[in-house]
Amino acid sequence: MKRQFLFGCLFIALAAVIFSTMEVLLKLPAVAGAFHPMQITLERFLVGGICLLPVAGWTLRRKGIRLTRRDVGTFALTGLFCVPLSMVLYQLAITHGQANVVAVLFSGNPIFVTLLAFLLLHETIAWNNLLALVLEVLGIGAIAGLGGSAVSLSSVALAVLAALFFAAYAVLGKRQTARTGSLVVTCGSFLWGGLELGALLLLGRTEVGSALFGQLGLTMFQDVPFLQGLTGQTLPYFLFIGIVNTALGYVFHMLAIEKTSAIHGSLVFFFKPILAPLFALAVLGEAVTPPILLGIVCFLAGSLVSILPDILRARRAGQGRLAGEAAPQHEGKGR
Repeated sequence: MKRQFLFGCLFIALAAVIFSTMEVLLKLPAVAGAFHPMQITLERFLVGGICLLPVAGWTLRRKGIRLTRRDVGTFALTGLFCVPLSMVLYQLAITHGQANVVAVLFSGNPIFVTLLAFLLLHETIAWNNLLALVLEVLGIGAIAGLGGSAVSLSSVALAVLAALFFAAYAVLGKRQTARTGSLVVTCGSFLWGGLELGALLLLGRTEVGSALFGQLGLTMFQDVPFLQGLTGQTLPYFLFIGIVNTALGYVFHMLAIEKTSAIHGSLVFFFKPILAPLFALAVLGEAVTPPILLGIVCFLAGSLVSILPDILRARRAGQGRLAGEAAPQHEGKGR
């Protein structure tokens, strides 16, 4: 058990580092200067979904599950919220703002999951979750209200909306996750979301579709190239983003939850607001200004308030089980 927990901690560390480099890599000149924002969003999720297919297929075979039309319909719905909604907004937030700000704001999606699960699934919500939400709203206010001209308000709004849609994707996939497992839902959502975004981009390459998107103000869907920027120099970045950041990151996160618990697995999003700004500072030279630092502190406090009571409760429960198992052995020796 201890060895399994140690492996879980390793997977938490790997997932935290991988997720914390995502915004920085997408902001690199070798990526942002070579690929259209919608092109990289489409292709990284298709690559990520394809990479997850063998693992998802093995999971289904191991559980003896055959996918139904209802399962596929659920993947189409969760994929819509994940890729064309959440990840499109996320990519636009990175394009128009700082990587460190987007990373901090997007890391608040777990508390949004708790809120939406309460509103949509009528799950219970504890006082510490409400306090965490308040702290994260204060963090958003600190970054947006005190950041001045250094912080793009449109990027802040896009990042918050991206986190909300990602939380909706997680909540809508909860029942499906209980049936098929998280990796299967992730794989199905990535592939369906990629196909849905691809359909929008193909429509934007037609005369009618381009005119329609122009009238709606959705110019980012107009005339998007599919092969632009793919060269020998950019290919390693592209493959790393698609395979490591998009596929392996989620695999490590799922393994972290499997080896420890969902509570411990959420620590990935506790470490991200710490690591991502450091990576952005080292690689992109993005300064951590006092308003951003205050926002980070608020988000970290919110994460601690949200997960610490559950971790302590789980630890007490584990110690109680150990004590219960040890008692009969002690009694037997006494005889």
